[in-house]
Order: sequence, then structure tokens, then C-alpha cells
Amino acid sequence: MVTPLVLPSLEGKRGLVTGIANDQSIAWGCARAFRSLGAELAVTYLNDKARPYVEPLAAEVEASLLLPLDLRVEGQLEAVFAALEERWGKLDFLLHSIAFAPRDDLQGRVTDCSRDGFLQAMDISCWSFIRMAKLAEPLMRDGGALFCMSYYGASMVVEHYNMMGPVKAALESATRYLATELGPQGIRVHAISPGPLKTRAASGLPDFDALLARAEAKAPARALVSIEDVGLATAYLATDAARLITGQTLYIDGGYHIVD
Repeated sequence: MVTPLVLPSLEGKRGLVTGIANDQSIAWGCARAFRSLGAELAVTYLNDKARPYVEPLAAEVEASLLLPLDLRVEGQLEAVFAALEERWGKLDFLLHSIAFAPRDDLQGRVTDCSRDGFLQAMDISCWSFIRMAKLAEPLMRDGGALFCMSYYGASMVVEHYNMMGPVKAALESATRYLATELGPQGIRVHAISPGPLKTRAASGLPDFDALLARAEAKAPARALVSIEDVGLATAYLATDAARLITGQTLYIDGGYHIVD
């Protein structure tokens, strides 16, 4: 008799989702998918201005915790993990979906970016993921999964992506090092790299509609990715079915990244 396979599930798992801004956010697509597989969630919001947009979404996924998280505020990240430890005493997965660069630096050439702007982009978009891994490690006594969000511009030059390209490249490299260091504790680490999709952050890129049209025309799947596509793939990687997959940059882009 063939032993039946256990279908992927997040029942009994608890996870932190950061970076939801509205119902178009990639992080929101992931939160819905995590919850649909049975996970209990904690959700963060940037500040009081953002809270009215995030709070109803947190309620929709029945989040146990709704916490402020502005990475520019000293100690706020540590406060989030203190709340997780007090409420749950453990953590099974987390999603880092936060990136920032000052507008003047982001819209100019990499050659011209300021030192302060580059360091701030690295701090918020990359180092904070490393810091989250450090804080999550003692809570992941039974193993777990860490996810960050990258983009094709980390490995290829994408017009108008500018300074975020080197920053995301550093994030992908950090992912591999974290996966190697945390692997013996059963903690997997992945960078998720969606194809271009319409989010609030992406809307600030010049000629973004042209980028979307080009991606749809060139991708082997001839389709644009959705936040639901990203969420479901990420949620699968959070399950025990993916326990031996780690250190990957997972492209969810209809194959766009393989086409010249």
C-alpha cells in the first residue's frame, strides 16, 4: 500500500508579514496565501498614516497581532520581535517585503548617487533583512523560513531601476549566506523575485507601463504575474513540503528572466 503524501499546509504555523501598504501590495498577496494554507499571522504597518489601509486587511486574514514597523525608527524592529515572543514564543516564517531609496538618488544614475542615500537604501532594503534573521533565529527553534523580495534588476541592468539594482544584488547575496549559516538549524532562506506588476512602489518608476508591456510580450508564458501568483508560490516554500529547498532566488515572472 502506498503511503499517502501529506499535502502542503501551514496549519499550526505562525508567521510575520511586513510591508503591506494596501491591497495591491505583494506582501498582501503573500499574507492571503499564508492564511489560506492555515497559518496564523502577525502583520505590520508603517505608521499612523498607513494604518487605516492595513488594518482592514489584517482583519481579513484574522491577524493575531497588528504592529507598527518603521525601520527608520530606532528599536521598533526589536519591539516587533519582543511582541512575537510574548504572544507566541515561537515563529515559523517571516516575509520581509520592504525597500526604500531616497527619490533623488533612485531617479538618478548610480554613478551620481549620494553616500547617504546609498547607505539608507542598503540599511532599509538589505541590512534590515539580516537583522530580522538575527532576531528570528532564537524563535525558530523548530526550523522555519525567511523570505525577502528582490527583482530582476539585481542581476541585469533594468532602465530606471538605478541604485536599487546594486542594493537588491546585495540582498540576494545575503540570502545565500543566511541560508548557509542558518541551514543547520532547519531555517531556510529565499529571495522572491516577481516579474513587474503594478504596486504603489513600482508606480514611481518612469515608463513603467512600457516595462509591463515589454515583459508580457517577451515572457514565455505571455502573461504578467499577479500578487496572487507570488503569494501562492511563496506560501508553498513556507510549508514543510519545501523543507529541503533553500538559498534560492525564485523568479515568478512567467519565464521573463530567461529571455534576452
